[in-house]
Amino acid sequence: MPIITPADLASNIYAEVISEITRSDNTITERAIAAAIQEAKMYLSRYDLAQLFGTDTQPVAVQDEYLCSLVKDLACWHLLRLSNTGLDLAVYRNAYQDAVTVLRSSQAGQAQPQGWPYADS
Repeated sequence: MPIITPADLASNIYAEVISEITRSDNTITERAIAAAIQEAKMYLSRYDLAQLFGTDTQPVAVQDEYLCSLVKDLACWHLLRLSNTGLDLAVYRNAYQDAVTVLRSSQAGQAQPQGWPYADS
């Protein structure tokens, strides 16, 4: 199971707005989430990605709400750029940019998220 699911995005975007953007096609939301997870992993390669994100056979070992929040911000941007259905895209773009900044800081070793296991070297 992925670190976040389409239902988890309800904390950031109302379900009816997601439905309107995707025209009720859940695969669009799933692709936005997959892109967000891939993007986050790109920045977090120094950490044990299997524990943070899980795999097809291994569940997420480290439940980290902040990481989930960052991935949701990334996923929302990937989803919202499809449409501007009365939303202020600047708010979401800023959240996306903030998430990328945090991930880059983690990648560079400038931020040390508590509880995130490092990858074996």
